[in-house]
Amino acid sequence: MRNYPSVGPVFHLFSRTVYGQMEKDNLRNRRRHSFEFIRTRLLLLDFILANQILAYFETEQDKVTFFCETMGISKDSLPARVYEGRPGSQPTVRYFVDKFPLFLAPPLLGAPPVVTFSYVDSGFQTPSGFLTHLAAYQRLFRQLATFRFLYIAAKDAYLQMADERFRSFVKRPLESEISVEILRYFYIRKKWDNHEYVVPVTEDFLFLTDARQRFHGDRFERLYHAWRSGELGEQNLRVEFLQLRPERTVFFDTYLVRRHRSPFDLETKSGERCVKDTDHHTVHRSVHPSGERKLLGA
Repeated sequence: MRNYPSVGPVFHLFSRTVYGQMEKDNLRNRRRHSFEFIRTRLLLLDFILANQILAYFETEQDKVTFFCETMGISKDSLPARVYEGRPGSQPTVRYFVDKFPLFLAPPLLGAPPVVTFSYVDSGFQTPSGFLTHLAAYQRLFRQLATFRFLYIAAKDAYLQMADERFRSFVKRPLESEISVEILRYFYIRKKWDNHEYVVPVTEDFLFLTDARQRFHGDRFERLYHAWRSGELGEQNLRVEFLQLRPERTVFFDTYLVRRHRSPFDLETKSGERCVKDTDHHTVHRSVHPSGERKLLGA
C-alpha cells in the first residue's frame, strides 16, 4: 500500500491465493511493477470500463486462436517474445505480450467489423517506443486485408505525432505499390551503406530492418546493385512490380480517455475523446453521446 496526495491509499493485490481462485494465479498483474506499468494498466482499465460493450480477445490464447485458426495466419507472423528459462530448459515463446486491447469493431458507422489493434500511451512512453511497438506487429499487419489501429492516451500531446508516424510507418507502406517500398528500401540502404547517418533516425532503422527481411534474396540484391549503379531506372523498377499492388485498407483512430485520474498525477486531468477518421479525410466526431458508453462504430 502507498499513500498519494489528494488520492489516498492505493493497494496492490498480489496474493497468488486470491488470483488462484480466478484460475489466474500466474497472471502478470499480480507481480510488483514499475509506476509506468501500473499507470498504463490503469489507463487501459479506464478505456475498457468506458467501452464494456466491445467483445475483447482477453487472453493470449484467445488472440492466437483467432488469428491462427479463424484467420488462417501462421504463428510466425504474430508479435512474439522469447523468454529464456533455467539452464537446460527450453525457451518459452509468448505472443501479444503488450496485452493492449484487441477486439472486433466497425471502423466507421455502418461498416462491417474489422480487427482493431491498439497502443496505450500513459504519458511515459516515447515516440520511439510507439515505433518499436508497430515494428513488432508489421508481419501480422501484412497478412490482413483491412484493420484498424487505435492510439489510446490520457493527454493529447502526442496524438498528431502518432498519426504522422502511423501513416509513414504502416499505412502508406501497406497501401502503396510494392515498388514504392522497394525504392524506399534502396534509398535508405544506400545511405546506410555510405555511412551517411550522422544522427540515428529510428524510423529509418526500423524500416531498414524490416525491409531486409521482406526483400531478401538474389533477385533483390541484383536489382539493388543495378539501381545503385544507374543501370536500372526508377520507372523500369516500377514496371517490374506493377502487378503486385496490394489491396488493403488501413484505418487509424485516436482515443483520448475521458476523466482519467492516476494516483501518479498530482493533478486531475480531464478531456474529451477525439476520434479522427484519417483514412482519406479528417473529421472530428463526438463518440460518447450522453448516456452511452460506446466506441465509435461498435
